[in-house]
Amino acid sequence: MWDDDDVTLLTVPGWGNSGDTHWHGYWEKTYPLARRAEQRDWLYPTRDEWVAGLDAAIAAIPGKLVIAAHSLGCHTAVAWLLQASLQQQSKVKGALLVAPPAIPLTDERARASGELPAGAPLPTFAGFETLPERKLPVPALLVASRDDPFCEFEEARRMAALWGAEFIDGGMAGHMGSHAGLGSWAAGQRLLQRLILA
Repeated sequence: MWDDDDVTLLTVPGWGNSGDTHWHGYWEKTYPLARRAEQRDWLYPTRDEWVAGLDAAIAAIPGKLVIAAHSLGCHTAVAWLLQASLQQQSKVKGALLVAPPAIPLTDERARASGELPAGAPLPTFAGFETLPERKLPVPALLVASRDDPFCEFEEARRMAALWGAEFIDGGMAGHMGSHAGLGSWAAGQRLLQRLILA
């Protein structure tokens, strides 16, 4: 996919993880240095635990990396970047933030997501209640869909401005996850390559 074999692609899934039909899965099979940030509990996230999981994944990567985050993974990546040391930040060439949900996550949106079995209690999303309002210390691209049920388009634009990220119009693609039919998402790969080659 890319020529620069020294850069690791780190995928950062959102709530419920990324399935086989998610572009994360396609990219991980295509790019030889791809790794996924794993979490102990994909259905009942807390920000501190997810940030720690991401921190462990980044610590295990010896060289430069680029982050490709989706949904709640975007907020995890932002939280990590804003608390990381200068040495940690220097490993990250950039961050692709795709379809971050509006914060706080409402019970209605969480229930409508279909991530939980019927009758299961909703997570509290502890730590994800407020939106950080600081510029990110690395180059970032934020991609938002115009019909994302988890975030209004203008709210996504506001997030990009708060974080100093370039805002990318993702068209009409829903939440841009496993059910969006994006496949290997060639347009997203081009955006990621911009970050890798910058």
